[in-house]
Amino acid sequence: MPQAGRRQVGWWRDASREQRRTARFAAVSAVAGLALATGAVTAAGPWDGGQRKAERDLAAAGARPGGARHADGERAPGAAPPVLASLKNAGKRPADHLAEALDPLLKDSALGSDHAAAVVDATTGERLYGVAQSDAYTPASTIKLATAAAALSAVGPEHRIETTVMASGGDGVVLVGGGDPTLTAAGLGDLADATARALKSRGTGRVKVAYDVSRYSGPVLHTIGLNDNIAPVSPLMVNEGRLDDSDHGPADRTAEPAADAARKFAALLREKGVDVDGEPGEGRADGKAAARLASVASAPVSALVERMLTNSDNDIAEALARQTALASGKPASFEGAAQAVTERLAALGLPMPAVRVVDGSGLDRADRASAEFLALLLARAAEPGRPALRPVLTGLPVAGFSGTLRDRYPRDAAGRAAVRAKTGTLTGVNTLAGTVVTPEGRLLAFAFLASGTTDADAAQKALDRTASALAGT
Repeated sequence: MPQAGRRQVGWWRDASREQRRTARFAAVSAVAGLALATGAVTAAGPWDGGQRKAERDLAAAGARPGGARHADGERAPGAAPPVLASLKNAGKRPADHLAEALDPLLKDSALGSDHAAAVVDATTGERLYGVAQSDAYTPASTIKLATAAAALSAVGPEHRIETTVMASGGDGVVLVGGGDPTLTAAGLGDLADATARALKSRGTGRVKVAYDVSRYSGPVLHTIGLNDNIAPVSPLMVNEGRLDDSDHGPADRTAEPAADAARKFAALLREKGVDVDGEPGEGRADGKAAARLASVASAPVSALVERMLTNSDNDIAEALARQTALASGKPASFEGAAQAVTERLAALGLPMPAVRVVDGSGLDRADRASAEFLALLLARAAEPGRPALRPVLTGLPVAGFSGTLRDRYPRDAAGRAAVRAKTGTLTGVNTLAGTVVTPEGRLLAFAFLASGTTDADAAQKALDRTASALAGT
């Protein structure tokens, strides 16, 4: 395989290594593949372990209260006092403090004609603050929090999505898509290598290649159509159908992700010395008579959830919604996935009257959620008895440091590093839902939803100021 074909892209190079490690002959026990699963969801909270703690420590070192200084030696400007500080002596309820701090900020004209808010104590589940908190709003990409919770509940954090190659008939091989949009060119190369070795061991040197996309059903195009924000939804694709080497963000997409993946696979087989007849076509393996030749697995669902939330990845979101459908006995379509996700959320005991799930990504304006629903969902993910949901928290972008919050929250902002939140943006819609640690160590879950906004940048800054008020300094 040419070196260029093995280029690993950005954040996901670790996944490529996972795929190379999990490519294997069918004769290898499935237990070996499961042994690669990591214990990524054992942390007791959103700041425990690994890179996330490092991000917090870095922020604390650079912007510690009363100690942060600019290069010119001046102390960083002070921010509003913590809204929950000294509650024992203040003689006021937490709700009163929050109302005093948040009410004026939510009246900012940048937040448009309509807004809702909810703040919940993530430890106790106590509702501390609400404005129109039970009303239905367009959540935009904050609906990905719901997709994440549903997928983790349905398949578990250690589940991996397999792409397989099956022998079909005397001279056929079928590339079967399992629903992994993160399959890389390197992973596909490893799959071709394992397949070539399996064919050689069977004495087969010439094959016909087909591809199987029967795992999904229904329309392949999102309602927004072919778009640089999302590829056609297929169980078989390479690098989310991107036509460049990017690993997240808008990019030109192929209109035929499965066919393109199969053509690349056939070319790789030829490079491995296998003669391939003609061009790949859509087909299926011969049922029980088909033999598995090779497979490659995705990173664990816990890692997929984190990547989806950090980068607001629409392709992973739709894939996870369909994994939820498959685990729930529903058709892996937009409609079936929406039904399955809704049922899983209801089973978590969340308030559902204002919730309408239409897709997994939040690109559809018909999605609905309440601020209360989103805040309580985050609180559920923090419960000690629900460790499987912890990636919902650990995947949240860190204010000023990662993902869709990397370029928000300037260095002197009170919420920098303390706020972790999923963003949501559509024309006229801006949302933010996440967690914040108060100066006294209290973990709050919040959701702010705004409709009728006219300046996305101004609306985002208004939401960031509101979340920062929860953090203080």
